[in-house]
Amino acid sequence: MHSAAMRARTAAHSELGWSVALVVLCCFLFLAAPGKMVNGLLLGCMIALGAIGITLIYSILRFAHIAHGDYMTLGAYVTLFLLTVALPALGIEGAGFGPFTFGYPLLIALPITILVCCAVAIALDYSVYERLRERGSGLVTLSMVSLGIAIAVRGAIQMLWGTEPLQLPRETRPFYHIDFELALPMGGALPFEMRVPPDNIFLGLTTVVLVGALYLFLSRTRIGKAMRATSDNIDLARVTGINTTRIIHWTWAIAAAYAAIAGTLIAVSQAQMLPNSGWNTLIPLFAAVTLGGIGKPWGALVGGLLVGVSTEVSTEWLSPAYKPAVAFGIMLLVLLVRPRGLFGDTDS
Repeated sequence: MHSAAMRARTAAHSELGWSVALVVLCCFLFLAAPGKMVNGLLLGCMIALGAIGITLIYSILRFAHIAHGDYMTLGAYVTLFLLTVALPALGIEGAGFGPFTFGYPLLIALPITILVCCAVAIALDYSVYERLRERGSGLVTLSMVSLGIAIAVRGAIQMLWGTEPLQLPRETRPFYHIDFELALPMGGALPFEMRVPPDNIFLGLTTVVLVGALYLFLSRTRIGKAMRATSDNIDLARVTGINTTRIIHWTWAIAAAYAAIAGTLIAVSQAQMLPNSGWNTLIPLFAAVTLGGIGKPWGALVGGLLVGVSTEVSTEWLSPAYKPAVAFGIMLLVLLVRPRGLFGDTDS
């Protein structure tokens, strides 16, 4: 017990040290490129939502869900269908809600999109993944099957909506222009100028609410505590009377819900969507999961923010085409120092 307590204190001190280092890094990046730093944080929020879903699935089922990016794309296209076909048929349409480019119908469409994506995820688990688990299939097999499902979902999207870029209904809105000076201790001031899209502020606040809700769900509710117990030891959880099948379905539902929201918010932020958008997002998603520590939801959040900031700020000096390479490079550098990620468990 004494050894376990020592390891826990060491892990806590390590996490605190890395948190301080990340804060210092963010301050440096803010000084270097304040506008890109802010937009990078907001982009990181959306990456984090997708990464949280991947790490939740891994923490319970212990395999890398390659189709998660395509679940995000599916969410964006379901929202597109609702905003352009289903809701207008009921007389519900519009864009330019307040300072935002999107209209209030998005707030109606998003819960429906979440339900659709949750139903698809649970149906695929029941018809595919659960059968494979019952047959004792290995984790590599499950990951390869998830790759096949990713291709199938992408193909279905292409059949239904085509391959050309599409966009959600929107109206042009001016950016917030923030201009201020930061006083220096030795005298003088450092000028800063930022242009922030109002949409990104909405997206960032939405992420904060969702992450807080997930924390409360996992720490305060009976199902959340059962999910944590199942993540620690699924066999022991089953012996103690926890319905692990139900917990697995809850895991898929939460992961799919966050994927649907992340996919829709990215479509809002980027103003267009493509059938392979989710596939292109996989590298930042898995980089965020690995950076924070595989199976650690809060690590996925920090990893997503770090990936978003680093890739966005890198465009101050590099071409945007190098964004995936920057995300992958940051991941490799961190793993050289922390092989299990920033908040992963240390060796005993």
